[in-house]
Amino acid sequence: QVQLVESGGGWVQAGGSLRLSCAASGSIFSINAMGWYRQAPGRQRELVATIIAGGSPNYAGSVKGRFTVSRDNAKNTVFLQMSSLKPEDTAVYYCYVGTTIPRNVYWGQGTQVTVSS
Repeated sequence: QVQLVESGGGWVQAGGSLRLSCAASGSIFSINAMGWYRQAPGRQRELVATIIAGGSPNYAGSVKGRFTVSRDNAKNTVFLQMSSLKPEDTAVYYCYVGTTIPRNVYWGQGTQVTVSS
């Protein structure tokens, strides 16, 4: 059974920073993509950042230059460093891991990020 455990969410004032972590454990192999989505109240889940094994990170336009995604392959962990946070970044952030053998996507439980103005 595969588990993704997130940590690092919380409350911060606008302009502040937070760092999210997501560690995958269990029988998980052939990890390809890792990254983060977010969902604000009343809105659809949207891609924030993704990083493919051996590739460059990709970011949503709204976070480019402020967020940095990284991964530790040895620990099956993905990180999201968020800086210059804005109230519109307030959402539940979900990490995900995509595998190729078998082809599957696993999700974290979500962590709340609240940015006050």
